[in-house]
Amino acid sequence: MPLVVAVLMDPIQSIKIAKDSTFAMLLEAQRRGHSLLYMEQGDLAVRDGKAWARMAPLEVRDDAKGWFTLGGAAWRPLTDADIVLERKDPPVDAQFIYDSMILELAEREGVRVVNRPQALRDCNEKLYALQFPQCCAPTLVAREPDALRQFVSEHDQVVLKPLDGMGGRGIFRSHRGDPNLNSILETLTVDGTRLAIAQRFIPEITAGDKRILVVDGEPVPYALARIPQGDEFRGNLAAGGRGEGVPLSDRDRWIVEQVAPDLRRRGLTFVGLDVIGDYLTEINVTSPTCIRELDAQFGLTIAGLMFDAIEKNLS
Repeated sequence: MPLVVAVLMDPIQSIKIAKDSTFAMLLEAQRRGHSLLYMEQGDLAVRDGKAWARMAPLEVRDDAKGWFTLGGAAWRPLTDADIVLERKDPPVDAQFIYDSMILELAEREGVRVVNRPQALRDCNEKLYALQFPQCCAPTLVAREPDALRQFVSEHDQVVLKPLDGMGGRGIFRSHRGDPNLNSILETLTVDGTRLAIAQRFIPEITAGDKRILVVDGEPVPYALARIPQGDEFRGNLAAGGRGEGVPLSDRDRWIVEQVAPDLRRRGLTFVGLDVIGDYLTEINVTSPTCIRELDAQFGLTIAGLMFDAIEKNLS
C-alpha cells in the first residue's frame, strides 16, 4: 500500500549521496511507491496542540549530478504523513529536543516516527551504551578533572571524549604522564562544569571501529570496519578512516543479543552499534550511517529491511 513518508533531515543539497544513509532510505521508500515529503529543522510548529510542518514534495535519483527535485513547500498537519523519518544529525541540543517533542505530538495522533522521539531524547549515544556494562570496556563519566586524571593513572592509555560529539570530533587519546592532559580535561569538562567520558584505550582499533547496523533488533550480517589511517587513532569516516566490510563475529552477535530487547522496547527501529575489538563503545540512535557502503560491498538492501520492519508494524 502506498504511504506518505516525510523526512526531517539536514539540507539535502549538501549530502554526499554515495555515503548518505538517509538518501538510501528515501530511494527505497520511493522504489516501493511511497510518496516523499521533505523538511528541515526549523520547519516544525504546533498549532492548537497539533504538530504541523512546512513540507515540500520530494523526488530522489541515484545520480551525483542531480539527486533530488523539490516541489513547493507548504504548511500542513504532520498527520498528512504516515511515517516520519527523524534523521537530523547531532548535536542533540535544545532545538533537537524541542523538535522531538513536536514529533511526539504527531506520534500520538498515529504517525509512525522512526526512531521514536522519546528514545532519541532518552538515549544519549555514549551514555546509553553504559546500560550494558557487560559489553563495555572500563569507563568513567565525570565532571571532576581529578577523577578523570585518576582514571587515566589507573588505565594508562585512554580515550577521552565529550558526550555530545559525532564523527570523531572532540576525541582525544591520552596516557599516564601526558603533559597535555590537564588542558584536555579543562577543554572537555569546561573547567569541571560539563560531563566527559573516559574509556580504557582498546588497541584493537587498528583493525577498525566496527559499525553494526541493527534493524528492528536484528543485526545486518556484515559490519563496516572503519580503519584508522596513518598516525590517526580515530576510525571515523569523517576523520579519514577507511571503510571495509567484515562479517559479524560471534562476539558481535552476542553484543547485539544483549542490546536488542531494549532497542525493541524503546522503539529504536534503526540503530548503529560501534564495537572495537570485544567492546561496545556507542549506540547510535539519531542518524546512524553506513548503509550505502555495506549495500555496495555486499549487494544488500539495508533500507529495504528497515521498511519491511516499518510496514509490518503498521499493518
